[in-house]
Amino acid sequence: MKKENLPKILAVFPLSNFIVFPKTTVPLNIFEPRYVDMINDSMKTNKLIGMIQPKNSNNLDNNTPQLYEIGCMGKITSFSETEDSRYVIELKGLIRFQITNEIQSNKKYRECEINFDNYIGDLEDRKENLKFSDLKLIFRDLKSLFEKRGFIINWKALESQSLDETINALAMASPFSVEEKQILLETKNLSTRKDKIAKILNTYAFDQYNNTTIQ
Repeated sequence: MKKENLPKILAVFPLSNFIVFPKTTVPLNIFEPRYVDMINDSMKTNKLIGMIQPKNSNNLDNNTPQLYEIGCMGKITSFSETEDSRYVIELKGLIRFQITNEIQSNKKYRECEINFDNYIGDLEDRKENLKFSDLKLIFRDLKSLFEKRGFIINWKALESQSLDETINALAMASPFSVEEKQILLETKNLSTRKDKIAKILNTYAFDQYNNTTIQ
């Protein structure tokens, strides 16, 4: 996508503990009526939607939670409808955005005015100066954390991907908190994201369930 074709208004899909990075593709199962409407409208136009995390708060209406400012715009690259009227889509992350204003409309889903100025670099094909050897300790600690939390990851498949795909996939799939995942989404580059993952992992080094240090 070219800079001049970026939209100024975007339908947003608030999904807690879920982030999408540019150049990664994720599957989504759409069943809630308002988001079925959103996908219908998107498919008729530019096939673009914005994924964003809602902030955790106990005193806000669950239907209109406060949103983080930074999310990622994706394009629907695969679409199918199930027999029970659900949509199964694949969304490819394109570029991160910042919400500048939420629009009031009669639509069931939320729309926002957005700005891409701080994240134009997401559209470029830049090679990061990192090697898989830089990830050895992160991989070791992540494997242990994932296993203890009951997560199953195809590590061989990850290692066959490019480095940025691997780091971003791990960030998306990790059992980190909403706030921690948001920090990873907002990091400017891959090297910084790798360091942030390492720092977050340090906070998990003492496992709260069995009081044993991750080896």
